[in-house]
Amino acid sequence: MNSNLTMAKRTKSNEKRIALLNATLHLVNNNGFHDAPMSKIAKMADVSPATIYIYFENKQDLINRLYLENKASFSEAAFKNYLPDLPVKKGFELIWRNMAQFKLHQVEEAKFLSQCDNISTMIDEESRQEGLKNLQPLLDLWKRGQKEGIIKSVSPYLLYAYAIYPLAFLMTMQQRNDFELTEGNLTEAFESAWNAIRI
Repeated sequence: MNSNLTMAKRTKSNEKRIALLNATLHLVNNNGFHDAPMSKIAKMADVSPATIYIYFENKQDLINRLYLENKASFSEAAFKNYLPDLPVKKGFELIWRNMAQFKLHQVEEAKFLSQCDNISTMIDEESRQEGLKNLQPLLDLWKRGQKEGIIKSVSPYLLYAYAIYPLAFLMTMQQRNDFELTEGNLTEAFESAWNAIRI
């Protein structure tokens, strides 16, 4: 009986934590980082403002945790079915297409991560560095491609800017109904990304 009661309490408390994270995601995406005060987050999550501090130290901690959890989900999706010994182009295409699918289907999460990348004050440097670790398989693939003379010998930030970041722009255009990411367009977008980084 006691163990069942403990389990029920844990489930309920985890639900509150998830509600707080989801409320933060929604408010930051729609109102911006500075217009997402703790009071609004608590109200949307249907908890008292004091409850937030049971789970998070402050707003910065809440944003950092949300960022890291979304980054981990993005990473899990990006490297689904990826094997480190795949040929460089094939491995990159698999990762790239996985990332595109995440951005197409996890729109809110992708939008939030894009904001974190663009607004330097949203998350702290420690969380940013921790988030970068989630991309290590891609960085390792690019490094191997550079050693094999396939990928340009430039900074991984440049490679990311030319090969991955344009996806965020295309997703935004699709959300505005200015552009449709059909399978044909995705194939063209991938080839453009590959041509931007290959030697």
